[in-house]
Amino acid sequence: MKLVILDRDGVINYDSPAFVKSPDEWVALPGSLEAIARLSQAGWRVVLATNQSGLARGLFSIETLNAIHAKMRQELLPLGGHVDAIFLCPHGPDDGCDCRKPKPGMLHEIAYRFDVDLSQVPVVGDSLRDLEAAAAAGCQPWLVLTGNGQKTQQAHTLPPGTQVAATLADVVECWLGS
Repeated sequence: MKLVILDRDGVINYDSPAFVKSPDEWVALPGSLEAIARLSQAGWRVVLATNQSGLARGLFSIETLNAIHAKMRQELLPLGGHVDAIFLCPHGPDDGCDCRKPKPGMLHEIAYRFDVDLSQVPVVGDSLRDLEAAAAAGCQPWLVLTGNGQKTQQAHTLPPGTQVAATLADVVECWLGS
């Protein structure tokens, strides 16, 4: 089984410093849903690992977050794509949990639930915390330059072995070819 772990905001959809708080604010990045569809059609399992501290901050409810994810799934359907699972950290930055990236807890939970060896799993993100979680879990980190990706590349030393691509579609092209 081939499995990929994707961050959500900045990788699949436009990010917002004010948080994506409603289905109307969730807008897919060009080519991202088509990239997920290509992975689905090629037999990959697509899993999201997303920090959602807006829940802890009271900016939106779990029902609203579910509606956001329902919109994403509905937009994927006509393209022939799907997301196999969504793992999220609902905690705030100071809550001290093990699931909030850059800690690897969410990725370990995915490995347990899907019974996979994380050394064979790529993680695609746009922030240093995504890459640090991937490295800490033994995954293959990929940085996309969408969302916060350009700032991340310019401002930080990336974990060893990090691959860089312009967009999620470019990452998928590297893996699947034309």
